[in-house]
Amino acid sequence: MPAGKKECIPTCDNCGDPAIFFDPGLQRHLCERHLCLGLEHRVTRALTRHNMVSDGDRIAVGLSGGKDSSVLLSVLSLVIPEHWDAEIIAVTVDEGIAGYREETIQSAVSLTQQLGIPHHIVSFQSLFGTTLDSLLIAHPLRACTACGILRKKALSDAAREIAATSIATGHNLDDAAQSVLMNYFRGDFERLLRDSSSREERGFIRRIKPLHEVNEKEITLYSMIKGITGLLPECPYATTAFRAEVRTLQAAIEYHYPGASRRIITGQESLNEQAKKTIRPGTVSYCASCGDPCSGPVCQACGLLAGLNKRD
Repeated sequence: MPAGKKECIPTCDNCGDPAIFFDPGLQRHLCERHLCLGLEHRVTRALTRHNMVSDGDRIAVGLSGGKDSSVLLSVLSLVIPEHWDAEIIAVTVDEGIAGYREETIQSAVSLTQQLGIPHHIVSFQSLFGTTLDSLLIAHPLRACTACGILRKKALSDAAREIAATSIATGHNLDDAAQSVLMNYFRGDFERLLRDSSSREERGFIRRIKPLHEVNEKEITLYSMIKGITGLLPECPYATTAFRAEVRTLQAAIEYHYPGASRRIITGQESLNEQAKKTIRPGTVSYCASCGDPCSGPVCQACGLLAGLNKRD
């Protein structure tokens, strides 16, 4: 820097304090306080705008112990008691991933104890008779595909066990944009237009995503400011997922075209609204094996497990 020239430090657009974050999509600088207040406000707005919560609800919050789900649980524990008479219960699924799950589960246990929130833990071993590690050793599958199918069923089963009216997950804005892109790349029209947040889906437990308007960087900063999670290991299977490739693409698009992720989500929501007017919902059937609601003769989890048993 030339002698005598002062460095220009960005300031918060709300209060003038030093800024720690710039949102290129919305063109705004924020300090620590206003980043946190803004995130909490957007979660409250999402809960209200999309009718995610009602008085009397019992919300099962999927808590992996990682950054996103931990921030979700922390924020919900703040904003829900202020606006609704609803109960929050944390649910952690132990997939059985050595060298990774032990530490993140301990993080989840510590957070729920700190917040005074009931915590329910279920495992692949108890539900399916195997761990993810064992499953992948015996059957070389795409790890995240198998894990995603079984984890979804485990979370749903746990939510039913505690009589939850909805399941809240920590999917953020970046996750949502990546999911839309993945469905386009796969040509999966049905999944693209599926609305698991609808209260009208008979038989299915409603899924809500209160962080869907918040990007990953904001969540990371919020977690650091509030001291919610420390440095945790990354899932060893994460780099093998299709999502990892799409994440790199989505990040590049967002960098070159700020606000693109929000526009991707807005476009998908518009498609979803139009589809509701023209496409009649399919009938709900029930899995012949476990009895869960599904779109075919058996659910994805039972179909996966049955296929593996045939190979043994």
